[in-house]
Amino acid sequence: MDKFLLLSLGAILGANSRYWIGIWCAEKWGTEFPYGTLLINITGSFVLGLFMTLTTEKLLLDPRWRFFFAIGFLGAYTTFSTYTYESYSMLARGQWITGMANLLGSSILGLLSVGLGALLGKNI
Repeated sequence: MDKFLLLSLGAILGANSRYWIGIWCAEKWGTEFPYGTLLINITGSFVLGLFMTLTTEKLLLDPRWRFFFAIGFLGAYTTFSTYTYESYSMLARGQWITGMANLLGSSILGLLSVGLGALLGKNI
């Protein structure tokens, strides 16, 4: 039961963080491009790479932290399904450049972010 509660609490915090960051990005840069989703995917990828590297290679943390943070918080925070839907919608509207920029940007920058987070985790 404690794993369920940890996961749920993390998910509540992650979903709310995603919501507020999305609003902030839309107010700051507009809604023509899903900047919030891109920022969330990149930061979520970086933090997951850092967290998993630190907690599996450097720190001796209780495994329940993974349920709270990696699965709960980051699982609700990152927006893969939103990113693919937004990319599809742009492509379906004929916005090929922005649709592909979003699709490839999140994928490539997300992969680089995981790698940077893991590298940082190894070197802390």
